[in-house]
Amino acid sequence: MASEQSKQDLCAARRRAALSIGINLALAGAKGVAGAMSGSTALIGDAIHSGTDVLASMATYVGLYVAGREHPSFPYGLYKAETVATLVTSIAVIIAAYEIARQAIFGTKQLPQVAVALPVAAMSLCVALVFGFYQLREGRRLNSPALQADARDYLADALSTTVVFMGLLAAKFGYAVDRWAAAVVSLFVLRAGAALLVTALKDLLDASMDREMERRIIAMVEEHPRITKVKQCLSRTAGGRFIVDMDVLMKTPSAKLADHVADRLEELIPRKFPLVVMARIRPHFAQDGIIRRITPVEKPEGKVSNHFVRAPWFLIETVDMKKQQVIKRQFVENPHARKEKKRGLLVGNWLLTLKPDEVIVPGMHHGTAVVLLEEAGVDIVEWAQ
Repeated sequence: MASEQSKQDLCAARRRAALSIGINLALAGAKGVAGAMSGSTALIGDAIHSGTDVLASMATYVGLYVAGREHPSFPYGLYKAETVATLVTSIAVIIAAYEIARQAIFGTKQLPQVAVALPVAAMSLCVALVFGFYQLREGRRLNSPALQADARDYLADALSTTVVFMGLLAAKFGYAVDRWAAAVVSLFVLRAGAALLVTALKDLLDASMDREMERRIIAMVEEHPRITKVKQCLSRTAGGRFIVDMDVLMKTPSAKLADHVADRLEELIPRKFPLVVMARIRPHFAQDGIIRRITPVEKPEGKVSNHFVRAPWFLIETVDMKKQQVIKRQFVENPHARKEKKRGLLVGNWLLTLKPDEVIVPGMHHGTAVVLLEEAGVDIVEWAQ
């Protein structure tokens, strides 16, 4: 199921896609009318480009709309609707390149009427640049590949319009380079369409997330005190987002505790990595009988402390439970013992980094630190004085 933040991002992306449709319609109409009135092959080709952008923007909007739907037949969500929209966008851009090249080869050789065409080309260039960079920024902020594809299409349009503008400027001084400008425009547009096509195909073929993000997710999971190691991490793209499937080796004799830890990690991963929309954790048990026990003490080799988070030292013991034998002992100083604010939170998080299996607490203790340890699946043992 999509998170509330993901739904809000999709709504915002849909509004920007709708705005894109209106702008593309205006650009295509203005270029088309000006190109026909002036006889500019390049400007007519650019109008065709903007016309296909209307189709692409509509595909983006439909893709974003469908991506926000939920249906029992699609348990992993409909995020790939955005990828389909990106694919349609790429095809539209490639078709535009063909149409512009055709106009360049078979179009008229006459000099265009620059008095009409030049101002329209200049205005179109400014609009395409401003809105293209705005759309790109919003697409990155909202993690929307369809909006980013739409933005790059605008920037490709701006690039082609620049060539058209330069050709019209040359025509003003009597140089007949309008058809050459149209040919150059077709090459730029073809390159942009091919890049979008490759991106969409990689997404549709379930390319994995980038290795750096995968390493960060694995590191976060392996920091959990009950996780020995991540055996396997599989991921696939879902419309610019990711679905993660992990097998983890978990040190616990309790299936109930293993389920609790897995459920907790499935919540934490998307929270820390917003591009992950779904995480599935499969626990595998490893019962070697060796545990890490932590006890609050007054000083090294001293007695057990009556206070937990204010204990100046902690004893870390590696215990062989089968033989009931302590294999290793280590004393670590509590770095947060004298903190005045959020001491329980700080001590609890610090103790979790030590990966304990069992923690000794003095008496009936239910502070923040103990709650954090319990939530992480650490066994809490009350010490009777």
